Amino acid sequence: MVSRLLKAWGIRVQAAQYLGRRILEAEKSQSRTAALIDLLIVVAVLVIVKQSVLQYSVVYAGPASTFTAMAVATFLLYRRGYSWADLGLKWPESWWHTLGLALLIFIAFLGTVVIFQALAELFFENIGASGRFDFVRGNLGAYLLVMALVWTHGSFFEELLFRAFIITKSEGALGGTRIASIAAVVLAAIFFGYRHYYYQGMHGAIVTGGIGLVFGLIYLKIGRQNILPLVIVHGVANTIAQTNRFLS
Repeated sequence: MVSRLLKAWGIRVQAAQYLGRRILEAEKSQSRTAALIDLLIVVAVLVIVKQSVLQYSVVYAGPASTFTAMAVATFLLYRRGYSWADLGLKWPESWWHTLGLALLIFIAFLGTVVIFQALAELFFENIGASGRFDFVRGNLGAYLLVMALVWTHGSFFEELLFRAFIITKSEGALGGTRIASIAAVVLAAIFFGYRHYYYQGMHGAIVTGGIGLVFGLIYLKIGRQNILPLVIVHGVANTIAQTNRFLS
């Protein structure tokens, strides 16, 4: 009698364990599918809006797509029960620590630019920004407008979208393993480079893709806790570039 009861209990335990594994597998599959859907939606918005606006404006196509994608991504996060804070947008515990990290990242940024520019120049001509921002030269009003875009579209939004959102969702879609994390960083970097191809050519796509690769790896290391150092470096780099244009 006892042996039969133990056997029956063992069968029940095995059945419960099997059912538990199936439920976890189903939840994991649903999570991966949800991450893939969110990723594809935001990438589609980034591409479609930019290509649509490009017919009318080279200057504002990028900002239009990131502003739109930010609204969509924010809704998708909220719908899943998350916020940007879960992806690293948090008020820092110490601004000195944040600024110190930003300084180190800026040094890494400069090194990345030097290396990938040298690599890109072996194969492609450096066409700069193809005159996209020539209207900024000596024009204070245009410079201030571009500065507003630099510190919204060109720093906060690009870091949140191309590092936090795309990397996180790509990781989830690929299974959440360490290999998935690296693959997510590479995919996000390629897409980031592609985003700059339309006015910087292949040379610029390689350089910005390299920057995206390094920034993505940094995001994996520290960005989930606080993405602000990456935002600051991105904004400072763009500010320097646009200020140089303004001052001719």
